[in-house]
Amino acid sequence: MKPLHPLARLIFASRWLQVPLYVGLIFVQGLYAYRFVVEIWQLLINATHLTEPEVMLAVLGLIDIVLISNLLVMVIIGGYETFVSRLDLGGHPDEPEWLDRVSTGTLKIKLALSLVSISSIHLLRTFIDTEHQTDHTIMWQVIILLTFIFSALVTAWIDRITHHSAVSTPK
Repeated sequence: MKPLHPLARLIFASRWLQVPLYVGLIFVQGLYAYRFVVEIWQLLINATHLTEPEVMLAVLGLIDIVLISNLLVMVIIGGYETFVSRLDLGGHPDEPEWLDRVSTGTLKIKLALSLVSISSIHLLRTFIDTEHQTDHTIMWQVIILLTFIFSALVTAWIDRITHHSAVSTPK
């Protein structure tokens, strides 16, 4: 293996500066786990006093926490694996199946689809609780959801085009 130029070595080593960012996201993941437990507890102790729409809103809040937590896992594991270093899980039985196929393109698509899901949950919560929402708020949430959907479709389309051209281009 040819030795790297000092500047190239520095640039390549700079990827390790992302590690504290991923560790910070792990702490945020812990906050979401704590928040989930608090929300479950609140739902249980107030279950007899809640109306069906209130229970539905609480459940959607829990689903929202789970979706955001899933997004964090994808960013932490996928980002570290893609941009910093291999995790070298050694065939661990709990290794996520998608990790074998992770690339920046697939990571972007998974993130975009997660944002669509999270935005959909927020919009559903808004529709359930319309008496406390303005038309302006509902309009902007629909626009944001449509923007996320369009963005996810364009990202997937670009990934498909670039993947297809990379496969069909002779080396």
